[in-house]
Amino acid sequence: MSSPSKLFRRRHLTGLAFVAPALILFAVFAATPIVRTFIIGFQDYKVVQDAEFVGFANFERVTTDPYFAQAWKNTAYFALLALLLGFPIPIALAVMINEIRTGQGYLRLAYYLPVVLPIVVVALMWERFYDVENGLFNAALGAIGIGPCKWLNSEAWAMPSLVFMATWKGMGATMLIYLAALQSLSGELYEAAEIDGAGITQRLRHVTLPHLVPHMQIILILQLLGTLQVFLEPFLLTNGGPGEPPRTLTVLLQIYRYAFEDWQLGWAAAAGFILFVVLVMVALFQRWLSQRLGAEGGLG
Repeated sequence: MSSPSKLFRRRHLTGLAFVAPALILFAVFAATPIVRTFIIGFQDYKVVQDAEFVGFANFERVTTDPYFAQAWKNTAYFALLALLLGFPIPIALAVMINEIRTGQGYLRLAYYLPVVLPIVVVALMWERFYDVENGLFNAALGAIGIGPCKWLNSEAWAMPSLVFMATWKGMGATMLIYLAALQSLSGELYEAAEIDGAGITQRLRHVTLPHLVPHMQIILILQLLGTLQVFLEPFLLTNGGPGEPPRTLTVLLQIYRYAFEDWQLGWAAAAGFILFVVLVMVALFQRWLSQRLGAEGGLG
């Protein structure tokens, strides 16, 4: 028989063999670009010329850029609106579909279809919806006697318009996660609640939502990290505008401008690394908060 130490090593080597391909891919396509970006952030990097070390000049340049500061404000505003709108809607849809006895498959398909549509197709479709003269939304407003809204050309409505589109496109995937969690819940709990005289509201409060809390934690951090990296919506629909300062200019869009409009790859790398640090801090804070609330029994 093998000694305990040999058995221990064999098990660990087997495990490492299974995860080695994933670790290699992560090192090549994730860790290496992150390190390379950090290095470029300290260089005056030119594609056709030798890079020159400039110290913290790139970081000083982007942190003092008013457009970069405005981009952070806009991104935070987008994240706030997206969470206020996009976080509760999938939960409500999942609860509603779970309560329906017939036609669940059709509803799941209908709500998930926007997820599989290419973002360019969705952007073109919603751009038509937002058209000032012939758009669907202004036609609906005109039917109830409200004047047309400029939507994407309005400083007040441009960012909410992007949030509406992003929520419509992404809510189906989140809804399916919640729905799967609800359908894994034992029906005996609902039967016991009904026997105790619990109504729909009480069952929702004391049975359904406590069961969804762990999933809500994960979805919350994923949505927050995703909204802080918003790029395609403003890039395709508004290009950062309207107004001055631009109302829908986001951090990733500004990084794109540094790299491919100003051709300052050092600025783009510095700004990208700042965004990376912020995302890591947000994830760590959420993890710490979840562990603390869980230890105190706040997560049920």
